[in-house]
Amino acid sequence: MEKNPEIALTQMRKSVQKLGSSTENHGDQTLMRFLIARSMNPEKAAKMFVQWQKWRAEFVPLGFIPDSQVPDELATRKLYLQGLSRNGHPVMIVKACKHFPSGDHLQLKKFVVHLLDKTIASSFKGKEIGNEKLIGVLDLQQITIKNIDARALITGFQFLQAYYPERLAKLFILSMPWFFVSVWRMVSRFLEKATLEKIVIVTNEDEHKNFREEIGEDVLPEEYGGQAKLVALQDVKLEHFPAEN
Repeated sequence: MEKNPEIALTQMRKSVQKLGSSTENHGDQTLMRFLIARSMNPEKAAKMFVQWQKWRAEFVPLGFIPDSQVPDELATRKLYLQGLSRNGHPVMIVKACKHFPSGDHLQLKKFVVHLLDKTIASSFKGKEIGNEKLIGVLDLQQITIKNIDARALITGFQFLQAYYPERLAKLFILSMPWFFVSVWRMVSRFLEKATLEKIVIVTNEDEHKNFREEIGEDVLPEEYGGQAKLVALQDVKLEHFPAEN
């Protein structure tokens, strides 16, 4: 295990080459995310990076998932992209009461990629993607048994952990009802320690205050104590993130 970043980066590049791939089109910032996710172990980071490259080439051949490939998921208008938090993190809100489990698991997976890519892209100018991290808000207010979809949650977290290392700054979970506790306990078993440490289940006024302060009133929608309006994911237009292919 190599703790010196420069040496670790050099060793990781060599390990990626040994695995038959290349780091040519990726800067130090990208490689460092994989190193941090693998405790600065160059060999493990290289393996994770090559698996990510292979997955990206197969699953996201265009480089992005266009709106036209996820029409049903977008139609629910359950995802919102609110701008940047006080620390410069893009803020994404999920209204779970608008989600209903679907038999189309492929579209769900594509939607996870679509929303993560677009959220990350919303925080940078130009073409260069660096170490942008996102803040997620999972709003469980008004959910019923019909909205519960453990598989969708697990898929989202697994994609974050395997293919978006060090992209999650924090996840706030709001209004968790009693009947969701056992579901969350089951989902939690699929989460790495580093992911669990970034999740805050907001239950009291102090936690609500910290939540509002961390995101900022100008970005947080009115219903959560802020001053902004909710902005649906598909209504956010980004020059560097085309809506169609």
